[in-house]
Amino acid sequence: MPVSRLHQYAIAASVALAILGSTLGGATIWLHYFAKPLATLLIAALVWRQHAPRHEAYRRALLAGLAFSWLGDVLLMLPREVLAAGFELGLAAFLLAHLCYLRALTRDARWARPLWPLLLLLLVGCLNLAVLWPGIGAALRPPVLAYMLCLVAMSAQAIARARSLATPASTSAAAGGLLFLSSDTLLAYNKFHAPLPASALLVLGTYYAALYLLARSLPVAVTASPAGLTSSSST
Repeated sequence: MPVSRLHQYAIAASVALAILGSTLGGATIWLHYFAKPLATLLIAALVWRQHAPRHEAYRRALLAGLAFSWLGDVLLMLPREVLAAGFELGLAAFLLAHLCYLRALTRDARWARPLWPLLLLLLVGCLNLAVLWPGIGAALRPPVLAYMLCLVAMSAQAIARARSLATPASTSAAAGGLLFLSSDTLLAYNKFHAPLPASALLVLGTYYAALYLLARSLPVAVTASPAGLTSSSST
């Protein structure tokens, strides 16, 4: 189903307001609180509206992942004085989101075939974790490690699936997986290593691009042509 221009503008405006509110802070933080979860809901609506009976398992897993991503958005953006365990709960929500994305990405492709994307991203993840480890508190180290492994597995499977299927939709999912990995890596360096310049733009920009590409990775339903022939394309 084609995305209306109004829907695209609404997503772009919500993302821009979320970044602006986070960057300016202070009295404008309410823009961030309002627009950040709204942008995720608008992206999830792309999948909700899609008709793909041949790919319903993929669609449902993708929707579940986006729902957990929305929950993670809400939990992570709340200040510690409002929700003391917000970061830990948000991390758990996103871990569940990646498990849902991973389930979607294994519906029509074998796990880790080819194997090299998983090995390569595991190496990159371990190198990043070695840099970040001293700045991560002892209580957070186990959940952060578990999250890293889950994120790497999802991103690697997205790449392996794209290599296997070689469709525009699978390529979109692979790009989304890599951008998700990039976004969370930037977030981790900003939180556990050293503040990044323009962190909101870098982290949220790559995050919403990842969500959008994952949402657009659902193949278009097969439709009948005027001549009575069937055709199928990818978003």
